[in-house]
Amino acid sequence: MSLTKLFSKLSLSMTINKSFPQVIQTAGLRAYEEPPVYGEIEYPERRRLRIYEKVPQYPPTMRPFKMQKRLRYMRGPEPVHNFLLHKQYGVIALIGGRLKFGHFEMMRFVMHRKIPKSCFAIYRVDPPWQPVTKKNPGTRMGGGKGAIHHYVTPVKAGRVIMEVSGPVEFDEVKKQLEEIAHKLPFKAMAVSQEIMEMREKEEKRLEEENLNPYTLKYVIQNNLGGANNWISPVDRLWFGKHR
Repeated sequence: MSLTKLFSKLSLSMTINKSFPQVIQTAGLRAYEEPPVYGEIEYPERRRLRIYEKVPQYPPTMRPFKMQKRLRYMRGPEPVHNFLLHKQYGVIALIGGRLKFGHFEMMRFVMHRKIPKSCFAIYRVDPPWQPVTKKNPGTRMGGGKGAIHHYVTPVKAGRVIMEVSGPVEFDEVKKQLEEIAHKLPFKAMAVSQEIMEMREKEEKRLEEENLNPYTLKYVIQNNLGGANNWISPVDRLWFGKHR
């Protein structure tokens, strides 16, 4: 018997016999989670990262000034800009460093080409403002300070570099944020608001559950073994956490 005749007889018997059980296929059906509900999102006037100036603009009567290294601008934890304004996603610095004009352009290109159109990105750092001098190769020592070579933006540990917000999940922008964090000149990390809260809770938990009373902070404050004679001034401020 051919398949067409078999199917025709089955369909005929199903129409005649009303008590024939109905078969419902359930293979492949999945219960997906409901998408998250986002509140009202306040979009800025410009959704994309704006172009920062390579050289700061001074008044006509003002001469561009030179500056020392001032490494204190990069050392220690960030006391102010260490949280996410929009409580969603961003990139934070794990150690101190300097951002050049090319790093800002890199972040702008990645966000402009690969970010979803439904979200926006903002900078959380200032444009390059600190001058860095450099002498020509082969120049003898002496002769005063060299000419200004480029400008940078100093960043401390824990500083939020940029933020991304909008009706998107972290998995949609995680790859782009990790790419930016990998290309920065210092150690950085792509984070969300949940990751930031977990990091704070983990630090508090480690401090509370620490069973060793002789921490580095206790050793330095009590000058055990004459530690104050050989430790660096930086360790006296942050007790080995930021160097």
